[in-house]
Amino acid sequence: MNISLVFIIILVLVCIFLIIKLFLIKKTIREIEKSFTYILESDTNNKVTISSLDKDIKNLTINLNKNLIELRKQKLQYKNGNQELKKIITNISHDLRTPLTALKGYIDLIKQEKLSDNQNKYLRIIQKKSDELTELTGQLFEFSKILDTLEKNINIKKGECCINEILEETLVNFYSIFKEKSIIPTIKITNKKIYKTVNEVSIVRIFENILSNVSKYSNGNFKVEMNEDGIITFSNKATSLDATTVQKIFDRYFSVENAKESTGIGLSIAKQLVELNNGKIYDKYIKGILFIEIYFK
Repeated sequence: MNISLVFIIILVLVCIFLIIKLFLIKKTIREIEKSFTYILESDTNNKVTISSLDKDIKNLTINLNKNLIELRKQKLQYKNGNQELKKIITNISHDLRTPLTALKGYIDLIKQEKLSDNQNKYLRIIQKKSDELTELTGQLFEFSKILDTLEKNINIKKGECCINEILEETLVNFYSIFKEKSIIPTIKITNKKIYKTVNEVSIVRIFENILSNVSKYSNGNFKVEMNEDGIITFSNKATSLDATTVQKIFDRYFSVENAKESTGIGLSIAKQLVELNNGKIYDKYIKGILFIEIYFK
């Protein structure tokens, strides 16, 4: 047997070995992917298992399982934190309602008295702040319910709704508020009816929270557009905000400290509700203009 033939045989054997090795590696990768996906989606305590005896792949699997254990710990801490947060929010909301009811009663009694111009001025301020606190209390209670829904993965009741009509009706309801704030809205909504399977009450709440935010931060101009693809864009000039602040406006704990009024948790609630309705919400800040974009699948 000549040297060339021996070399060819060795080369063929090496190729066969490499092909088998590659096949086994791909098979193991599929096993890891399937096992990992199942563990993440089913919320189980199982570990990633493989049939391969390859040392490097086994080390990879060991590291993956270590990270999974750490991820479960963090998820449990987050879940417990949500439970505690929900409990605190619910208690605060209930605790605030009793003194607020009493406060509103005293305000109504004072209105019946003969007051000076200055006293009436101060009373209007008290009334306004009382209304704001009542609204925030309602938001807190609603937010606790949303946390509970997310935690328990409850599917909210949905039906086919015309997004155009909901948006138009909500805008009409804010007419007097915009007029009071000297906000002149520019509205451009497609004539094509956009129907989505969503929860109508929560869609109204989403639009109300965004429009409420607009009424606080708009510098007099406001635009809402809805194209034929169903993408809704709210935009307004908001010089009291900045790029750093805008990145956090959907965070549940964040409030704008440098503005005249706080964003509260309205936009955080809007984001949660959009996601509960299988939608997406984005924000961006360009040259002093805040853009909020929503799309429902």
